[in-house]
Amino acid sequence: MTSLHPQLQRDCLLLGRFPLCHLLLMRDANHPWFILAPERDGITELYQLEPADQQQLMRESCHLSKVLAQQFQAHKMSVAALGNLVPQLHIHHIVRYRHDAAWPAPVWGGGGGGQALFAGRAGGGDGTACRGAGGGG
Repeated sequence: MTSLHPQLQRDCLLLGRFPLCHLLLMRDANHPWFILAPERDGITELYQLEPADQQQLMRESCHLSKVLAQQFQAHKMSVAALGNLVPQLHIHHIVRYRHDAAWPAPVWGGGGGGQALFAGRAGGGDGTACRGAGGGG
């Protein structure tokens, strides 16, 4: 099992797993903010994944985005891979609303910092949020 970067461990709760990725919840009470982190060692960029893993990541990302948009009635889904501070490949999935405090600007880099969602540590999830994005193998 690939370990998560220490910053992801501090900033997120582990909710479960897709076939390729860890599903994380960012500790930010201002936005429904989820992260997919592929379980592959030494990968910092999407193009470094094997083609099958690239396709699986896209399936998982699209599935997560669709579910979040429906469940949270999003005005917009912000999906991005930045990696400026955390080199491990991870994809942010942030539910956005026209009335949120940062709209229309990005939610990161504003200097205000998000309010923490949880103070406790994640004990792992049962993966129920990850069902439906399986791949061909």
